[in-house]
Amino acid sequence: MQLETERLILRPWETSDAEALFEIARDPEVGPRAGWKPHQNLAESYRVIGDKLIAPENYAVTLKDTGELIGSCGYQFPGQSNLPLQKDEAELGIWLGAKYWGNEYGYEASQAVIHHGFSDLGLTRIYVVSFTNNDRSEKLQLKQGFRYRCTRENHYCPQLDEYRPVNVRVLVNPELEI
Repeated sequence: MQLETERLILRPWETSDAEALFEIARDPEVGPRAGWKPHQNLAESYRVIGDKLIAPENYAVTLKDTGELIGSCGYQFPGQSNLPLQKDEAELGIWLGAKYWGNEYGYEASQAVIHHGFSDLGLTRIYVVSFTNNDRSEKLQLKQGFRYRCTRENHYCPQLDEYRPVNVRVLVNPELEI
């Protein structure tokens, strides 16, 4: 499935995305903010695409005009997330290459995925998790309407193999709110 916005196309990941992924994922400003280590080589990017990114409801975010890969946006469902999710809930994750920050691409991509989650997937709640010092992520979450749920002081980040404090926020399907 593919999602389209005014400026973006969100499409399934492909192994042919590895070189473009490596170019943005090797930046030390990107991965650690999202919970993973910077990619060290092209082989690692191929492995990450095959092991993690090619997954249901996980999208490569690309610029509509050029097809350039700029990041990733998608869901983790019960059993994939570190959160105790119910069957009609998911965790939303998004990251963009640093040179694409500040252009509202994150908002545009996540808005499309949120709408798809509520309208097409029947989700009742969407959760987001971000490190307590990630101001960019928090700003995006608040703009989307996510509400603070809790702070987890010792949240395990498997890709970093460490525990870090995170804020958990939730967005309830607006059709369920009274």
